Amino acid sequence: MMVYTVDLLIMDLVLILIAYAYVCAAILIPVGLKKKDKISKFTARKMVHLFAGLVVLVVPFFTWPYWAIFIAGSLTVVTFFSQKDSKIKALKDLYDSISEEQEESAGRLTGPFNYCLSITLLVTIFAFLAPDRFYFPIAGILIMIIADTLASVVGKKIGKHDINISWTGTTRTVEGSLTFFIAAFLVCLFSFSVFGLINPVHQQVLTFETVLFYSLITSALATIIELVSPSTLDDLTVPIATTIIIFLLTLI
Repeated sequence: MMVYTVDLLIMDLVLILIAYAYVCAAILIPVGLKKKDKISKFTARKMVHLFAGLVVLVVPFFTWPYWAIFIAGSLTVVTFFSQKDSKIKALKDLYDSISEEQEESAGRLTGPFNYCLSITLLVTIFAFLAPDRFYFPIAGILIMIIADTLASVVGKKIGKHDINISWTGTTRTVEGSLTFFIAAFLVCLFSFSVFGLINPVHQQVLTFETVLFYSLITSALATIIELVSPSTLDDLTVPIATTIIIFLLTLI
């Protein structure tokens, strides 16, 4: 068992400062651009969605993994209180800059809240139960961050073949779902390779064959789950269900 020395604590604190600095920039830059009408609300939301969550890449480098819960949890609180009627200007600005039409009735950022909540839940589960296999939640979170964003953009721009599943509350496209699968496979390949094969810091080592197998199964699972998930809940269902299922499959 590793002794948590002062040097290791300092290293963790430096990582925390870097993480918060990065997240602040990933949120404040799109919000600032939207306030100046340099970008649309859709673009601002996608920028925050795409870049802010990448802070999860720092998690495997913590000596004490529970710091990750603190970071993710604090961002979940921020999104929960980013509301239309918020008295705190920064939180109201965030809502005004990235809110979607379907969030108007709730008056708060339900999508980004679910996004942060899913990260917090996954980080918490693996920090306690499997801190040496953080590449699983990272893969699931990257799918939500990157694959979902790309699928949304491609589906809106060039999607021509609709997929209508009534309970999802939205129309998805074959082109968007194919983009989702390809992007999901690539981000899974990245997560399992970097943290399990190339640079397994504090992580269980994987073989190249295992990396390919995990990537294929995980991306296929995520595509199916995203396709049948309600549009208001896919930020929860896709990363959590995908990660838990693939992790449980590896235990069989």
